[in-house]
Amino acid sequence: MKFKIPFTFSSTEILKKRAKNWTRFIRIGKNNFSKLQQNLKNIDSGLDKREYLAICLKTFIFSFLMFAIIFSTVLFFLKVGKFYLISLGGAFIFSFFLVFNQMGYPRVYSLKKTRDIEKNLLPALQDIMVQLNSGVPVFDILTNVSRSDYGAVSSEFGKAVMAINSGKPQIEAVEGIGERSTSIYFKRAIWHISNGMRAGSDMAIVIKDSIDNLAKEQVIQIQTYGSKLNPLIMFYMLLTVIIPALGITFLTIISSMVGLPANSVRLMFFGVFAFVVFIQVMFLGIIKSRRPSLL
Repeated sequence: MKFKIPFTFSSTEILKKRAKNWTRFIRIGKNNFSKLQQNLKNIDSGLDKREYLAICLKTFIFSFLMFAIIFSTVLFFLKVGKFYLISLGGAFIFSFFLVFNQMGYPRVYSLKKTRDIEKNLLPALQDIMVQLNSGVPVFDILTNVSRSDYGAVSSEFGKAVMAINSGKPQIEAVEGIGERSTSIYFKRAIWHISNGMRAGSDMAIVIKDSIDNLAKEQVIQIQTYGSKLNPLIMFYMLLTVIIPALGITFLTIISSMVGLPANSVRLMFFGVFAFVVFIQVMFLGIIKSRRPSLL
């Protein structure tokens, strides 16, 4: 999936050209926003940090003006007092929300790419191992993996193949994709491969060691994941089973003793139902976020 800046309707190339004149307003030091620069490089956005911040600045100004005009027009016809102040405040809040999402999106996209790499790394290395044992040359293996369905891993190997075809030495091309990646496991595997190629070692042994290390790390992650699930399950049972059951019983008894109106009782039961649904959704999100990256 190609990187696309949220709340924009053009490609990054077009946005880069349009924001060219805005970069002069961005005054940042060399070490400022280093994480943003690293994430932009990892996701191959084709933008540097000054260009991306210029796009965000342009989005903020144009969205602020647009929301200010819309809110002012609506509130004016509704005859709201001091509508211009309310419009400016609302426009600032909505514009800040848009820019806040844009600023954090490269990090989110980079994390998704890293998880995709780590999820497909072990089967990709196993495929490489099979091809090495079959006597396939290393360059052909890189080409085959880049054309296979290994998600971001195939994409990264495709960059190495393109670099080699453009005249770059094979070892340097392989090292390059490891240096750009934010995945520790991918860096480690590429480091083993490049060192093995540089030393002229048996690549089958090198890949086998990488597979064994990843398999051990996978087992450790599964065990850690299981230990984290135990308290989460207790928390889930407490909030979605025990407390709602006791709450419904308590509300039933109190409403019959006090003689609460039927609408109030229905509203309280609806509140309990909404609370349980909210906890269910939140719990699913927590389970998904805690899932091991190598699985």
